[in-house]
Amino acid sequence: MKTYLPKVNLNERKWHVIDADGAVLGRLAAQVADVLRGKDKPVFTPHLDAGGFVVVINAEKVRLTGKKETAKEFMTYSGWKGGEKYTTVAQVRARHPEKLITHAVKGMMPKNRLGSRLLTKLKVFKGPAHPHAAQKPEPLEAAA
Repeated sequence: MKTYLPKVNLNERKWHVIDADGAVLGRLAAQVADVLRGKDKPVFTPHLDAGGFVVVINAEKVRLTGKKETAKEFMTYSGWKGGEKYTTVAQVRARHPEKLITHAVKGMMPKNRLGSRLLTKLKVFKGPAHPHAAQKPEPLEAAA
C-alpha cells in the first residue's frame, strides 16, 4: 500500500476575503491559519502548501476579550542592555492594527520555512478596501 500524496496545483488556490469587524482575534486567527495551511481541504498534507490566499479587511475593528486591550503587552528586545520595549495592544492598534492579526496568525503557523512561505499568502488591511479585487476573492464568514 502506498501513501497518497496530492499534486499541489497552483491554479486551485482560492482567494478568500474576511471582514474582521467585531470578530474575536484568536478565533479569527485560527480560522485564517486553517485556510492558509489548507486544513479546510480534503487533500491536506502537513508538509505541503495546499492552502489558499486570505485577505483580511477592517483590521482595526477586531475585538479582544477580557482586559487584553490594556493588560496584554508585546515585548521587543534590541539586543543591548536595557533594550527591552513594551507596547500594549491599544498602542499597536493605534499605529499598525494589521500587526495584531499578523502576529496572532504567525503564532499558529509552523515554525519553519513552510510557515514563512504560508505567511506570504496573508494580506491584512486597515479599512474596507483592498487592492486584490482582480483575484475575485470569495467572502468567508468570520468565526463569531
